[in-house]
Amino acid sequence: MKQSKQDSISGYAPVNGIKMYYEIHGAGAPLVLIHGGGSTIKTTFSNILPLFAEKYKVIAVELQAHGHTNDRGKPSSFEQDADDVAALLDYLKINKADFLGFSNGGSTAMQIGIRHPLIVNKLVIVSAFYKRAGMMPGFFKFMDNASLENMPLPLQTAYLAIPGNNKAGLQIMHDRDAKRMQEFKDWNDKDLFAIHAPSLLIVGDKDVVTTEHAVEMSHKIPNASLMILPGTHGSFIGEVCAVKQGSKIPELTVKMIEDFLN
Repeated sequence: MKQSKQDSISGYAPVNGIKMYYEIHGAGAPLVLIHGGGSTIKTTFSNILPLFAEKYKVIAVELQAHGHTNDRGKPSSFEQDADDVAALLDYLKINKADFLGFSNGGSTAMQIGIRHPLIVNKLVIVSAFYKRAGMMPGFFKFMDNASLENMPLPLQTAYLAIPGNNKAGLQIMHDRDAKRMQEFKDWNDKDLFAIHAPSLLIVGDKDVVTTEHAVEMSHKIPNASLMILPGTHGSFIGEVCAVKQGSKIPELTVKMIEDFLN
């Protein structure tokens, strides 16, 4: 673990056969941030993490093969990611936290609610899905033909900018995420019924997850609320591929999430 600046530390935790990278910012009640597919802490959360760190102890993670975290040589799954995050909290001696996940990270957050309910205070599930039919038309056809060449350039650049990372690791990360989507099988409704933590679902009105699917999920998860915001996938949290310069919507999103968490 190293001190990077006041109120901010970073380190690696030995969990389930990988060395998981994490950062801790700020102080207060613990809030875990889980990035999207192909992403890093910075690409998903750089525009909102400092806002959360003003009020919370933010624990931001990088999942298997992403960012600073190594690959374990096995396929990625939302269930394994959930177990890894839970093991990280145990390593940090944090008994209970709020969790905010975006896209693939939102699916991981749901699996934490399903598999590790005792460590969950509240869940914020952003742009996630549980059935293939919940994604925009053509999404899975696109994923079946996924290649590194059509991976968003800002995500490639961010990965390669991390010391020690290279094109081979980037390919592994891409292939792990692509295969996870290609082989995704619908979750059972009972999985969502098992999420008992108070949950806030957030989706954009022009997201890759349909608003109809978000409504369905909000009806299946007990104690769930739904917020539909104007924007595309990630724009309303300032994700690097979708951020609109000068937009105040990410700041507004943070305030509404804080209202839910408080």
